[in-house]
Amino acid sequence: MPDTSSATESGRHLIRYSGHGTFGPELIDRAAGTLLYTESGRELLDFTSGQMSAILGHSHPEIVATVAAQVARLDHLYSGFLSRPVVELAERLTSTLPADLDKVLLLSTGAEANEAAVRLAKLVTGKHEIVSFARSWHGMTQAAAGATYSAGRKGYGPAAPGNFALPVPHRFRPDILDAEGELEWRRQLDIGFDLIDAQSVGSLAACLIEPILSSGGVIDLPPGYLAALAQKCRERGMLLILDEAQTGLCRTGDWYAFEHEGPDRVVPDILTLSKTLGAGLPLSAVVTTTPIERQAHERGFLFFTTHVNDPLPAAVGLTVLEVLARDRLDGRARTLGARLRRGLDELHRRHHIVADVRGRGLLLGLELLDDDAAGGADALGAAVTARCYELGLHMNIVQLPGMGGIFRIAPPLTATEDEIDRALAILDDALATVAQSAA
Repeated sequence: MPDTSSATESGRHLIRYSGHGTFGPELIDRAAGTLLYTESGRELLDFTSGQMSAILGHSHPEIVATVAAQVARLDHLYSGFLSRPVVELAERLTSTLPADLDKVLLLSTGAEANEAAVRLAKLVTGKHEIVSFARSWHGMTQAAAGATYSAGRKGYGPAAPGNFALPVPHRFRPDILDAEGELEWRRQLDIGFDLIDAQSVGSLAACLIEPILSSGGVIDLPPGYLAALAQKCRERGMLLILDEAQTGLCRTGDWYAFEHEGPDRVVPDILTLSKTLGAGLPLSAVVTTTPIERQAHERGFLFFTTHVNDPLPAAVGLTVLEVLARDRLDGRARTLGARLRRGLDELHRRHHIVADVRGRGLLLGLELLDDDAAGGADALGAAVTARCYELGLHMNIVQLPGMGGIFRIAPPLTATEDEIDRALAILDDALATVAQSAA
């Protein structure tokens, strides 16, 4: 018989690592598609795609077949060897990107990829200062954590020197207004770099950002912002690193979020990917240009890890790219995302505790009203999350200080229209129940 004790009791020997308390209330036994099944027999819609990773849903049959075949043939190698899956994944991945982005390093996690990207930028530029958004999340390894400002900075001693925070262009909560009361992001960007220039010792190496801040509250950059930021970088001899761990590979309705502005798109000097590339398995990538790779190599670039260029996850990555292209999941993300967005907008109109809906494709955010009379956004978020769970929907509030009222909604791209509608109905019920209780 399975152990049906609570996850809290079962996890008594585990270190709590999330910073905010306990694990989920039940043990998860299995998963398929968009559904999770607990050991107690409950069924849950998974609208976080695991840890934002299971872009093809859980236990996708082609991923299962790839893992079974590859693990029986070749799973892991000495890090200096190459294998056919690695060579083919590098070729296939670069074919989905602008021609200049033609060199690939395959790693395991997004933090690892960002660590390698920052290391590349520092070596190639000969500088050490890194700029990132004030609500950024890039990982918990040293350089990635130094560029992370949304949480995890207190209590661990000095961060790596030379990290600077850039104000977030948050249109729902603007800090600098134009005559119409809208965010004046160009002035905000100018002021941000004026402050960075004043603090810099003349060693600005790179700017590392997400094109849509995910853990930072699902904040989409205003049209034109990325191009203006890229110009600021060029003026200072900085490289632009885009972290598309959560936005890349079709989730936002484009293959990559930086492509959204079409012909006016900004192509980064370095792109990092993870999560969606492995569809739930540990696979990440750093992609850069031939000139950057050549210069780094000439200067002795070193990023030797146990699982760099491993064949098993590379084979999975190949299958992920094949399914995304064959099934046109960028278009599906746009279609399903539009359906989900219409439903969320309707909830916004009908429930006063919903303050904002934002995002693109199947990466959407819903922010609750920060009303002290109702206990504040954090309390509302916790209550709505709990009620959704009771009704069979796993929803993820941003688990960072001051953002407990922001839901990050990211179902698999393989979800059905019925599952989208079912989730909206559950969320509708939860919002109504919590609003009535708070009244």
